[in-house]
Amino acid sequence: MSGKGDRERIYTNRELSWLQFNERVLEESEDRRVPLFERLRFISIFQSNLDEFFMVRVGSLYDQTLLKEKVLDSKTQMTAPEQLQYIYQNVRKLLPRKAKSYESLMAKLNDQGLEQVPLNSLSAQDFEFLKLYFEKEIAPLTSPQIIDKRQPFPFLKNKEIYVGVRIASKSGAVRLGIISASGHFGRIIYLPSQNGKVRFVLAEDLICLFVEKIFNRHEVLEKVLFRITRNADIDVEDEMVDVDFDYRDAMEELLKKRRKLTPVRLELSGEVSHELTEYLCDHFTLSREQVFVDTCPLDLSFVFALEGKLKGKAELFFSPVAPQIAACIDEKRSMIAQIVEKDILFHYPYHSIKPFISLLNEAANDPEVVSVKITLYRVAKDSKVINALINAAENGKEVSVVVELRARFDEENNIDWSKRLEEAGCHVIYGLPGYKVHSKLLLITRKLGNKIQYITQIGTGNYNEKTAQLYTDLSLMTANPAIGTDASVVFNSLFMGSVVESSTHLLVAPLCFKPRIIGLIDKEIAFAQQGEPAQILLKMNSLTDKVLIDKLIEASRAGVHIKMLVRGICCLKPRVPGSTENIEISSIVGRFLEHSRIFVFGLGERQKIYISSADFMTRNTERRVEVAAPIYDPAIQKEILHLLGIMMKDNVKARVQDMYGIYTYRKNEEEPVNAQEVLYREAYASAEQKKNMPQPPKALIQEKRNPHGFWKRVMRLFHR
Repeated sequence: MSGKGDRERIYTNRELSWLQFNERVLEESEDRRVPLFERLRFISIFQSNLDEFFMVRVGSLYDQTLLKEKVLDSKTQMTAPEQLQYIYQNVRKLLPRKAKSYESLMAKLNDQGLEQVPLNSLSAQDFEFLKLYFEKEIAPLTSPQIIDKRQPFPFLKNKEIYVGVRIASKSGAVRLGIISASGHFGRIIYLPSQNGKVRFVLAEDLICLFVEKIFNRHEVLEKVLFRITRNADIDVEDEMVDVDFDYRDAMEELLKKRRKLTPVRLELSGEVSHELTEYLCDHFTLSREQVFVDTCPLDLSFVFALEGKLKGKAELFFSPVAPQIAACIDEKRSMIAQIVEKDILFHYPYHSIKPFISLLNEAANDPEVVSVKITLYRVAKDSKVINALINAAENGKEVSVVVELRARFDEENNIDWSKRLEEAGCHVIYGLPGYKVHSKLLLITRKLGNKIQYITQIGTGNYNEKTAQLYTDLSLMTANPAIGTDASVVFNSLFMGSVVESSTHLLVAPLCFKPRIIGLIDKEIAFAQQGEPAQILLKMNSLTDKVLIDKLIEASRAGVHIKMLVRGICCLKPRVPGSTENIEISSIVGRFLEHSRIFVFGLGERQKIYISSADFMTRNTERRVEVAAPIYDPAIQKEILHLLGIMMKDNVKARVQDMYGIYTYRKNEEEPVNAQEVLYREAYASAEQKKNMPQPPKALIQEKRNPHGFWKRVMRLFHR
């Protein structure tokens, strides 16, 4: 696979594959089966994704163009400039499609009672209302500036919208006036209702409409809304070469620096003159290729604020659903006792995260619990997980927390939480030098007389109550002492500042994950070469690790049947004769973000199943601390295979990748299967069935009490 033709035939460039994923998000806005307002929401998600892509991935490629030595993509051998060219070309194809979808949806929503009022056809009454609003509510809060020799170009914030005006000058040169379109005023301005219709305009459009009133001493030749996107790709380790620093303080300084990094994109809200475009490009040191013209709002985040104005319009939204308490859970019993009895698996968002929060709260108050250890990557703004940890520390438990301050764009939130945890008496560390801690691992240690008992939780997603309702993730809870011992080794290594060098049951990156995965694939290759049935089932967010990709190609050539669900980036093309003909790849993009990682190797009695925090990406397998857990419980194994089977039958939201890397909806003669809807229906059905089951007598569900528990409670009363 050394020739360029072979590489193009088998591999897909990472950045182009990501753009394909975001195109699938945009497709959701075009899908007539999706309710109207939800389709509008998907356009906003598409744009938000694209913003982050430019900040991180395009920013990284831009940095590579500044290096003396060429940096080549390991799979396609494309240079950074070549990749940027492909990105710019593909984005230009997607933007008109986004604008068309936005305009179409707003026209349909207009018929449903929501109107973005066009400013070029205002009625006299609306014009007077907006003029008065502008003069009283917005104009006094603006800070206009004209750029000249005495007024240098101001610093423009990342992704913030500005109104730019070209002002006439005696010399004929471009003179630019700038006003920030955000400030101490709301972005959405509601007009008086007509026939019950919700009518609005955006603040930036209103400022642009009346901008001549601000620059009233000058002749305004043209005006435009624009924003810049800045590079946000900072290498934390390179920035922190001094060993004598406070890591949290250094991260706070790093965040300030990120806000001032180089622009990598300029967006304009319509065509403007060559002179003004050149002026802006010269100032921001951008080429014309980095300028993108959009005809719909430059920032669509306002969409989410409109939802509250459409109450009573249920047909515009997905049917409301609520996470269900897993059927295996008895809410009246101790969570710890139930986990000791058998392993428990939650599948979010179909199952509620509440029992997991109950587990943490129970651990905080259980006299037998001596320590709670956890890794935190992204947590909710008002985190019940954090509150439970603080409660545990205040109750005298040893609480050790690994807070990853380098969780991109969640750094500030994590810095704030780390301070609160430390103030409560928790032992907090901030990950390892050179490695992000991305694992989702919890270890509760109990001392029962002379015995130690571990309660271990391993997940595929963050300890975040909000995303647990939006992302599909798996959470395994077990009292298996061997898994608990491995988890203890992971935490001991982290707090000693090192990585795990060997583990028995858990697969722990960076040293004990990829080699074990390769070994599991090799076993299937060996079975296939002996003429035995061989199978691999994989579900993940992204596939970019070339070593693992090449191993999967080797397995395919050996006759191993491989089925993969890869939601996002996929650098491998399936069904290529002679290489990947035994590989099938599909992607599900729907109401919930597919986020769980599942690895299945083999069939029958030799089948091994893992859930993992890691994707098959080089950053996960080599530069992060990740954990994959084996599934030993037969009932949970069956449950995971069941949900995988449903997802692989999806013919509503699944797209299948062909040998050319093109994704198309899976179409067959089978009954329609929307996997996410099926799994939610099953969760509801299980909860209803559990509700209708006869309840055992109370005496049968009371937990075995600690004989000394009563006297401990009495003693605590005297110490209050």
